[in-house]
Amino acid sequence: MMTSAPHIVTSYEEALKKLRSSVVEMAGTAENQLDRALTALVQRDPELAAAVIRDDGRLDRGEQQIEADCMRLLVLRQPVADDLRQVMAALKIAANLERVGDYAANIAKRATTLRDLPDSAALAALPELGRQVRERLTTVVDAYVEGDAAAAMDVWRRDEEVDALYTSLCEGITRDAAVRPDLFAMHMHLLFIAKGLERVGDHATNIAEVVHFVATGRPLTDDRPKADLTSTVTGG
Repeated sequence: MMTSAPHIVTSYEEALKKLRSSVVEMAGTAENQLDRALTALVQRDPELAAAVIRDDGRLDRGEQQIEADCMRLLVLRQPVADDLRQVMAALKIAANLERVGDYAANIAKRATTLRDLPDSAALAALPELGRQVRERLTTVVDAYVEGDAAAAMDVWRRDEEVDALYTSLCEGITRDAAVRPDLFAMHMHLLFIAKGLERVGDHATNIAEVVHFVATGRPLTDDRPKADLTSTVTGG
């Protein structure tokens, strides 16, 4: 019995390590999906858009596998303290990454619809919003890998920058729609794409809160910085 203890500990540590690796792998897939969706939008590439939509299932399966691994660890190992936070973090981060993938697929679907429509200033501005949320997603995943609460908090505090750019974009799209009512459908698609990107930023911020909790053992109690004023722009 004494000789089996190190084996059990090693097996447990390997399971936790595998869980973290699965989360990082899923994050890489989500980032790639977002990159390709934005490229399909900018380049009017229907084949790439179709590939993004087709590959969305990879993230669904990734989340399901992480959920199964977490349940197995909870039942068989009954983790406590730091280890329990690691398991719960994997569950929460996987759920957020799956939603990022859903938004990427939705952007790809709308990119297909927009491929034959004219260029617009709003369409040209969307990649900058995409760049900002993609940067935050990468930063917060790196923070998860490194256990860097400070980097996670930087993403959390800067969420209002994404909101401000999103609000500005919605203002521009609304103005363009007033001038070109014949392109109403196009402008609605652009609004939904902008909203999807803003939500990706929110999911990056959600992950930042999880990373902070894992690293410090303390949940964030401050109100999240927000600068989304689109309700005053669109009347929604």
